[in-house]
Amino acid sequence: MSKRRPSKSNSKNPLSKKIINIVSKVFLYFLFVSIIWVIAYRFINPPLTLLMALRNIERKADGKSFKTEKKWVDFKDMSNNMKRAAVSAEDQLFLQHIGFDMKAIEKAFASNAKGKKVKGGSTISQQTAKNVFLWPGRSWIRKGFEAYFTLLIEIFWSKERILEVYLNVIEMGDGIYGAEAAAQEYYGKSCVKLTKKQAALIAACFPNPRRWTPKNATPYIRHRQYLILRNMNRLGPLDF
Repeated sequence: MSKRRPSKSNSKNPLSKKIINIVSKVFLYFLFVSIIWVIAYRFINPPLTLLMALRNIERKADGKSFKTEKKWVDFKDMSNNMKRAAVSAEDQLFLQHIGFDMKAIEKAFASNAKGKKVKGGSTISQQTAKNVFLWPGRSWIRKGFEAYFTLLIEIFWSKERILEVYLNVIEMGDGIYGAEAAAQEYYGKSCVKLTKKQAALIAACFPNPRRWTPKNATPYIRHRQYLILRNMNRLGPLDF
């Protein structure tokens, strides 16, 4: 009785199974670690972000000293003016969406397709995910990770926690991170005491905080401040 020879497909099967097994393990490990990481930051304030580390590397390369000015302020102790200014400037539908503003994304795609200056449609949730868990950049891979972490924080964090983390870690100047450090740097006071105009002027610089500053606001930034103040007056109550 002749022995049956294994087919070519069967001979290759162990290798493909091994590859699939490795990929599956890596994927499951990533899911486990990322979910635990996100859940942990629901209760633990992020001590450092990759952006802060990269900015200090850039400073060192330019011959400057390390600089990371930041001080955590709990949500309840933060100025309501700062909260409203941030929402009015960056994401007026923050309390309504589940992490993504589809209309803003559609507008950004349409603008980018026309060859105009590249625009984003990022919500506060997306910006928080990017700032806390990822690296700066505009690649599709990073955007994919951004969408994934945005969904996770929308699932495991409250809106209050998302805005609290956002206003404590985002870049607000050269080596300045968070509303408290910005308030101290630009107005010599705690963010708890920021007026509407002061909060709106800080928020007006969010898109490019290393180029724009409340200390030397250009006419363009003053116009943004005016629009933000107008939106703050129109914005309903922030019921978390």
